[in-house]
Amino acid sequence: MTASQGDAWLGIDLGTQGVRVVVATSDGRLLGAGSCPLTSHREQDRHEQDPEEWWRAVRTAIGQAQAAGADLRRVQGLAVDATSGTITLLDRHGRCVTPALMYDDGRAAEEAEQVNAAGEGQWAKAGYRRMQRSWALPKLRWLLDRFPQAAESGWRLAHQNDVINRKLVGHDVPTDTSNALKTGADAAAAAWPERVLSALGIPRALLPDLVPPGTVLGRVSAAAAAETGLTEGTAVLAGMTDGCAAHLGSGAIAVGSWNSVMGTTLVLKGVTEDLVHDPHGVVYSHRSPSGHWLPGGASSVGAGLVADEFADRDLDQLTREAAALLPTDLLRYPLVSPGERFPFIAPDARAFSSREPTTRAEAFASLLQGAAYVERLCFDYLEQLGAPTDGAVFLTGGATRNPLWNQLRADVLQRPVTLPRNAQPALGMAVLAASSQDTLEGAAAAMVHLDRTLEPRSSERHPHDEGYLRLLDLFVRRGWLPDVVASHARERTAH
Repeated sequence: MTASQGDAWLGIDLGTQGVRVVVATSDGRLLGAGSCPLTSHREQDRHEQDPEEWWRAVRTAIGQAQAAGADLRRVQGLAVDATSGTITLLDRHGRCVTPALMYDDGRAAEEAEQVNAAGEGQWAKAGYRRMQRSWALPKLRWLLDRFPQAAESGWRLAHQNDVINRKLVGHDVPTDTSNALKTGADAAAAAWPERVLSALGIPRALLPDLVPPGTVLGRVSAAAAAETGLTEGTAVLAGMTDGCAAHLGSGAIAVGSWNSVMGTTLVLKGVTEDLVHDPHGVVYSHRSPSGHWLPGGASSVGAGLVADEFADRDLDQLTREAAALLPTDLLRYPLVSPGERFPFIAPDARAFSSREPTTRAEAFASLLQGAAYVERLCFDYLEQLGAPTDGAVFLTGGATRNPLWNQLRADVLQRPVTLPRNAQPALGMAVLAASSQDTLEGAAAAMVHLDRTLEPRSSERHPHDEGYLRLLDLFVRRGWLPDVVASHARERTAH
C-alpha cells in the first residue's frame, strides 16, 4: 500500500440516539459516512439501552460508509467515543450480562452519597468535589448491589466504547481515562483510586486497566474484519467521551477556546492550562492527549425536545415563523429529561415555561431561546470558576443545522460563534486516530475545516439581557441556582 493510499482514519461515535461513522483522510476530506439508530428505554430516573444493539449498529454504520465510497483498505487506524458515564458488565467471555445504564440514569442516588463519603478527598483533588448520581461509579455500585455474583464470576466493568473495542480486537481491553473519569479514575495519574474503591467494596479485578486516549489497544481481529469489512490488523486506539470527541472534531484546540455541542443535550467543553476546581461539583475536567485540561459539563437541556415535540411539523416553516417572534417574553427551561447537571446540580429540576405558548411557533421559539439562555449561564458559571472564556467559540451538534438557532446563540452570548464544516464526534475520533502519526494539534489543524463565523447583533443584546435575567430569577426562586452564581451572572450582564 502506498502512502497516498493509506492516509485514511475512521471515527466511531456511540451516541444516545444512534451510531455514526466517518472515514476521513489526513487532510480532512470525507471519504464516506454512515449511521444507524439506537433505541433506549426511559422511565422516570431510569434510562437503559440494550448493549447488544451497539455492535449491530456499528457494523451497519461502517457498511454505510463503505457503500458511500469509503475504501476501508485505506484506513490506518480508528477510535471510538461513547456517551459519558454509560456502563454495563461483561462476563468472562465478553458478553454483556446487564442492561446498559445510560449517561443520565439517575437511580443511584443512595450510592452517590456512599461514593462521595468514601472519596471526598479524591474527588476534591480531581477538581469536581462530588460525584453526581448519574456518574458511572455510583451506578457501578448500584449494579453490584443487584448482581452480587459479579466479582466471583469474573465479570468486568465496561464503558460503552469498551464493549465495541473488545468486539473489534477480540480480547479484553484497557479503558481510556476519559470515559473512566466518572468511574473515579485519576486523569492526571492514569490510575484507579484503590483506597476509595476498597472502601466501597469494589474489587480492583472488576475494573479494566487504564490508558490515556490515543493509546493503541490492539488490532482488528480476523472475526471483526469479516463482520465489518475493515482490514485485519488495523490499529484500534483508545478513544474519549462523546463530549471530548466533539471537542476534537470542532477544532477547539487552543487554550481558552470552547466547543458548545447542542445535540440531544448540551455539552460545553474548553481548553485550559491548569485544572479547574469547582466547589459546587458541577464542572469536571478531562485530560487532553495534548496535556492540557478540558473542563466542562453536560446539561439536560438540548435539542432532543425538537424531535419529541415537533416531529409532525415542517421545521423549516416553523423556523421562519419563530424568527418573527424572537426575542420572546415566553421563558422556557427545555429539559430533555428530569434533573439538571450543569450549570447547576438539581436532581429535582423539571422543565417549565413562564406561561403557555399561544402558537406552535411560539413554543418552538421559546425552546430555542431557553436553550441559548442556559448555554449563556454555563459560560457565566465557568468564568466565575476562573476558566478563560474569552477565546473562540465553536458550535457543533445537530442544532447547528438550524441557521436561526445559530444566530440566536451568537446574539444571546453577544460574541462571535464559528461553525466548523463536517464537525461531529466521529470526526474527532478520526482526528485522534490520526494523531498517532502527528501531534493532536497538527492532526486537528489539517483535518478540521471551518465553515463560517456569525457575528452577534448588538440590537438584540438588551432584550435578551432582560429575558436572561428573568430566567435566572426563576431558577433562584425554585432553589436550583445558588445565589452566588446568579449574582455573578447578573454582574457580567451589567457589564
